[in-house]
Order: sequence, then structure tokens, then C-alpha cells
Amino acid sequence: MEIGSKIVSTAAIKMALSASRQEETRLKKELLENWEVKAVAVDYGGEFISSVGKIVERAVVAAKREGVIKDAHADEGAVAGAAREAIAQIMPKALGLNVGGKIGVARHKDHVSVAIFLGIGLLHLDEVAIGLGHRAVS
Repeated sequence: MEIGSKIVSTAAIKMALSASRQEETRLKKELLENWEVKAVAVDYGGEFISSVGKIVERAVVAAKREGVIKDAHADEGAVAGAAREAIAQIMPKALGLNVGGKIGVARHKDHVSVAIFLGIGLLHLDEVAIGLGHRAVS
């Protein structure tokens, strides 16, 4: 089976939906062994508008730290671009509110995907949203 954008995007979503560090670790190992997909997840929370830059930064830093991407301009740009695309999909629900959740990043060869799963809060009226971005990098 060819490993492409669909499998890499699915891996990023699964990482973003993982409920614990133990589940993240198990899932990372499984993705690497079964699909040769490198992946990482990182938590995030805060006020949405002031946090957009920090969300992108956390995705890039986590991906570099865990070896999902190389310390190269093109790789960093691919993760940053995919993260911004995912954020754009969430923005209509999250503007002006507090968010908390997880960012998942996955890569196989030239496919890079970033998924963002957030709980969006206003008093006790919580909403959830997921955004997904994909980039190709050589």
C-alpha cells in the first residue's frame, strides 16, 4: 500500500486526539513500525487570537525536537504552513475565546500534516473543533 497524504493526515489526527502521554508514545511507535510515519503531539491552551503564533511555533519546535522534520528551512516552513492552514479552519469558532487541546504532526517522506484538536470555551458552553493542514516538501 502506498503511503501518502491520507495516511499521514490520519496519523496527525490520531496524535492530536490521543488522550494521554502513554497513548501518544504507543501510537508513535505503532505508526513508525507499521507505516514508517514519524509523529509527535504537543498540548496547547490559551486565548486564541494572541496564541496563533505560539501554536505554530509549538508545532515546529515539537516536530524538530522529536525528529519528525529536519532542522531545515523547507521542513520548518512546511510544518508552519500546514499549522496555519489548520488554524484557519478553526478560527471562525475560536475567535475571541479560550482554547485548549493538542497539536499532532506527522511525516512520511515528502508528506507533512498538522492536525489541531481544540476545546473552545465560553463559560460552561464548550465547543470542539479540528483543523487539518498538509504540505509536500522534498
